[in-house]
Amino acid sequence: MKLNERSLAFYATCDSPADNSGFLYKRGERHTAYHRRWFVLKGNMLFYFEERDSREPVGVIVLEGCNVELCESAESFAFAIRFGGIKSRTYVLAAESQEAMESWVKSLSRASFDYMRLVVRELEKQLQEMSRGLAEGRGGSREPQPSGLEQSRERVPALPAILPKENGCAVWNNVLGAERLPDTSGCGGHDEEGSPRPPPLPPRRRVSNGEAASAGAAVAESPSTFCRLHEQYSREVARLRQDWQQRRRGPRP
Repeated sequence: MKLNERSLAFYATCDSPADNSGFLYKRGERHTAYHRRWFVLKGNMLFYFEERDSREPVGVIVLEGCNVELCESAESFAFAIRFGGIKSRTYVLAAESQEAMESWVKSLSRASFDYMRLVVRELEKQLQEMSRGLAEGRGGSREPQPSGLEQSRERVPALPAILPKENGCAVWNNVLGAERLPDTSGCGGHDEEGSPRPPPLPPRRRVSNGEAASAGAAVAESPSTFCRLHEQYSREVARLRQDWQQRRRGPRP
């Protein structure tokens, strides 16, 4: 990404939140006199202005490959930004109070990309250790329970891929595990010669408006499958979180 003076000036003065800002005394490069400047820290860039209301920054310091440390100086509360290399410049700054100096040293030390990369690696390591400890704790204490989705699948009976047919009609009583009820009406089953007969068609009847409305209300009131799965997963996550918190606190005395 290429940056020019205009883009840097816009970024320094835009409404994006700053990591730190305030007045600091900056020692000149050629002359040892200190000048009061307004500093704004955004990301890994430290901008400084002549005044707080200045429209453009006087300069910018890219905080990569540097160390922020306290130093001895004629001004109180002084610290330095040192870069590696023989011809690299060292920026000497001074705050107006001990609290301001500590705040600036802390924020400048954490502004570089290298520091953020170390923080991300440390967080990833802690996350892996927590996941490993949680898995070992669950395996040592008790057997893992099936999740809500697996329980819902176990409750649903499995249907055969191809339903058996009699005389060209599917027979639902032939599902695995289902028993066939004896036919006492004489309308189905087998005829006198022993050949199977198709089941009779059910009689049609008209549905009244009241019955249709009640059926529609019952369908609307019944919870959907998504709601049931959501509740089951919510209970599972809450239980896992409670177990993890109890193991983190340790055994009660």
